Amino acid sequence: MRWDEMSDKQRGTVLALASVEFALTAAAAVDLWLRPAADVRGRKGLWWPAIFVQPVGPVAYLLWGRRR
Repeated sequence: MRWDEMSDKQRGTVLALASVEFALTAAAAVDLWLRPAADVRGRKGLWWPAIFVQPVGPVAYLLWGRRR
């Protein structure tokens, strides 16, 4: 469906979901960049492409990729 074919409610939903997706990805990327490798489960080099797999990548990293 094209943007101009969507209702206002559908457009709002798409924008809200895209904003959440962007925020999660940005948070995961900043955390991965700043976190020492010893505090990351697995290799940081493998998490980089994983956080860009939407929508599960950033959520997986934020939930399971970080050591507490």
